[in-house]
Amino acid sequence: MADPSSYRPKPGQIPDSPGVYKFRDEHRRVIYVGKAKSLRQRLASYFQDLSGLHPRTRTMVTTAASVEWTVVATEVEALQLEYSWIKEFDPRFNVKYRDDKSYPYLAVTLNEEFPRVQVMRGAKKKGVRYFGPYGHAWAIRETVDLMLRVFPVRTCSAGVFKNAARTGRPCLLGYIGKCSAPCVGRVTPEEHRELADDFCDFMAGRTGTYIRRLEKDMMAAAEEMEYERAARLRDDVEALKRAMEKSAVVLADATDADLIAVAEDELEAAVQIFHVRGGRVRGQRGWVTDKVENVDTSGLVEHALQQLYGEESGDAVPKEVLVPALPEDPAAVSQWLADRRGSQVSLRIPQRGDKKDLMVTVQRNAQQALGLHKTKRASDLTTRSRALEEIATALDLDTAPLRIECYDISHLQGDDVVASMVVFEDGLARKGEYRRFQIKGFEGQDDVRSMHEVISRRFRRYLQEKERTGEWEETPAPTGPVPAVPGAGAPADGDAPAAGESREDDGRPKRFAYPPQLLVVDGGQPQVAAAKRALDELGIDDIAVCGLAKRLEEVWLPDDDDPVVLPRSSEGLYLLQRVRDEAHRFAITYQRAKRAKRVRASPLDAVAGLGDTRKQALIKHFGSVKKLRQATIEEICEVPGIGRRTAESVAVALAAAAPAAPAVNTATGEIMEEDDGGSTT
Repeated sequence: MADPSSYRPKPGQIPDSPGVYKFRDEHRRVIYVGKAKSLRQRLASYFQDLSGLHPRTRTMVTTAASVEWTVVATEVEALQLEYSWIKEFDPRFNVKYRDDKSYPYLAVTLNEEFPRVQVMRGAKKKGVRYFGPYGHAWAIRETVDLMLRVFPVRTCSAGVFKNAARTGRPCLLGYIGKCSAPCVGRVTPEEHRELADDFCDFMAGRTGTYIRRLEKDMMAAAEEMEYERAARLRDDVEALKRAMEKSAVVLADATDADLIAVAEDELEAAVQIFHVRGGRVRGQRGWVTDKVENVDTSGLVEHALQQLYGEESGDAVPKEVLVPALPEDPAAVSQWLADRRGSQVSLRIPQRGDKKDLMVTVQRNAQQALGLHKTKRASDLTTRSRALEEIATALDLDTAPLRIECYDISHLQGDDVVASMVVFEDGLARKGEYRRFQIKGFEGQDDVRSMHEVISRRFRRYLQEKERTGEWEETPAPTGPVPAVPGAGAPADGDAPAAGESREDDGRPKRFAYPPQLLVVDGGQPQVAAAKRALDELGIDDIAVCGLAKRLEEVWLPDDDDPVVLPRSSEGLYLLQRVRDEAHRFAITYQRAKRAKRVRASPLDAVAGLGDTRKQALIKHFGSVKKLRQATIEEICEVPGIGRRTAESVAVALAAAAPAAPAVNTATGEIMEEDDGGSTT
């Protein structure tokens, strides 16, 4: 535990200006980021008597070993810089809302020539218009099905679209009038984009214009005795009204607003957001977070605003944001929101009327979310704790293995040999810490040697990181010779860079920096022995090793002739199976991707310095790899961007990869021509 006075800045050294500050621990990792109107006053509050600090603040300042700051011109710049640093450094003592990326959105891909309406999840993409989030994907599909009658926008995938364009026949939706069929030229790209824009306008809340226009057209058709057209327009109006009814009217004045409510206790906080567009609730989302820093409701609201709008711009930021408590500096936050939207944004607490009533509803949802989270977490914690205790008892460990790493080897008959490393902390998967490896030390199929190489490379990186950060004073003498692992010093595809070779002391969480309490391998005695031997050669003796064999789900320990058999109903066995199955899934996914990449390989891949853009230019110019192979160096030089040296390299590579004889279809006797990618069809 560090003494804050050991790194307290000297009097007068801290400027009395707005800025952002970072606390770092003894290993230079950023553990807390904050902002202040006056850096001098804010930082001075951390260096008072420890007994006067909040317990969370006391833990932070005693964990830290240094503090540094950056001066900015305004509070708005401080807010933006604080958000950027929290996202970049992921400090352990900052409140971080874990956004649920599984929320489905209704998305319109305006970045394509023919925009597509579809359900999307995950991180938002540039050039795509999003509506939602929705509680269920089926709710989006029901809404879209009703609206396609009026706005027949494309909904098909790229493959279906290209196939329809090639055959000249639209899909079923094109035949029944729920798609304008741009794939076969029924509408121009401009007409289809206009349909997509109208669809977006309707979803954004501008509904009255379209319904009034359709009703006017319906009455005009009836007066002209075009009854079939009038009937179609009547059905269109009904379809739009049914789509609108799926979103309840909550504000009569067609307000565009986001309402944010917070429910909290001493340890956790839940945030609920209602997205209201055109007076209707268009989406709902929520987060739960641990209160790892001393923060009140206004601070939680400010963090929530940063999480919600930090990556947004334009109409994604509403005109009005209603909150239960104003941030510490509401003017700066309002200006920051206005900068992101491009126009004025009202940030306030609702005092009366419909908006206050709706805020009560949002608050009730936040309270229910917090209660549900606590119920689930209590159950999950009990189950996970029991599983970890059972593993510790069965393997005779001193403590429960809070961090478990599992390794698996995958290949196809000795080709494309890869390995995976998955990490579980406190019984939960930490996908951000997963790693994958290419086996470089040898060729062919040998799971035992592969396991030895992977464990050696992973923990050599761990030792390098410990030595760089000074967590140990001297390198422990290994118990045996440390064989050089080919490729261990250079990063593999998906393998982390060697510790300290880049971004040293920048405060970001390091890869391979933390050791597990339990190392699990997918396999039996041979794989376990290989993993244990790799650790012994590196002088590591404080990590437990076991293997889980698939045949009988037996747990093997090093140097034991008999396996440990856990009961089939054991929570510990279930957790080990989940860890092992996740490692297998991650490994086989990587192996299949490598195999697919190898199958799609072109002779041009062997040309050093030739990127995808120039490869495509060559293929487009000559039409195929076969014709490119027949071209002279002077003809290759005619392609824009291709110099003589590159042309000579291309000619040499294609000559070396030239087939000995033309490929022949053995069933028909037909000679198969090369396609654009250089493979045969």
